[in-house]
Amino acid sequence: MQEAVASPLVGWANFYVIIGSAAAALTGLMFVVVTLVAGLRRRRSSETLGAFATPNVVHFCTVLLISVTLSAPWHVLWNAGLILGLCGLGGVAYVVIIIRRTRRQDSYEPVMEDWLWHVVIPCISYMTLIVAAVLLSSHAVPVLFCIGASAILLLFVGIHNAWDTLTYIAIEQYPVEQKGQD
Repeated sequence: MQEAVASPLVGWANFYVIIGSAAAALTGLMFVVVTLVAGLRRRRSSETLGAFATPNVVHFCTVLLISVTLSAPWHVLWNAGLILGLCGLGGVAYVVIIIRRTRRQDSYEPVMEDWLWHVVIPCISYMTLIVAAVLLSSHAVPVLFCIGASAILLLFVGIHNAWDTLTYIAIEQYPVEQKGQD
């Protein structure tokens, strides 16, 4: 009787359950936070929201999609690679949209750190995903580490950018009033 060869994805199941769950929870949390902040903030353009808040949800959803894709019981890895490659291509295209929205909005002047975390790091992560998708069938073990790193990087980018945006709103938009001495 011939024994079935175990998929290299089996060892990654817990990893993708953890980061997929985190991404889903953080996506939901973003909806709650944006809803709460919407009533407190000054009127801002949709370009500002599209440049600095929406990408976080997209990155979290990408991590969720990667997790779901690599948790599926694939018989051959090229199927998963196809989905991951399309996901990476979509991510690179979305980074171009982020650049356009960031340049068009006029509510905030981005600094180098903003360009790094909103454009450069996500673009590297999505490009890594494209290359990994192409190589998944032929070099599964090392490529799965690259895909995992890409997913974690997108998760951290979303967390960093969400925190950065919320602290900016809390500190710059609503400064603490100084009380005079009596």
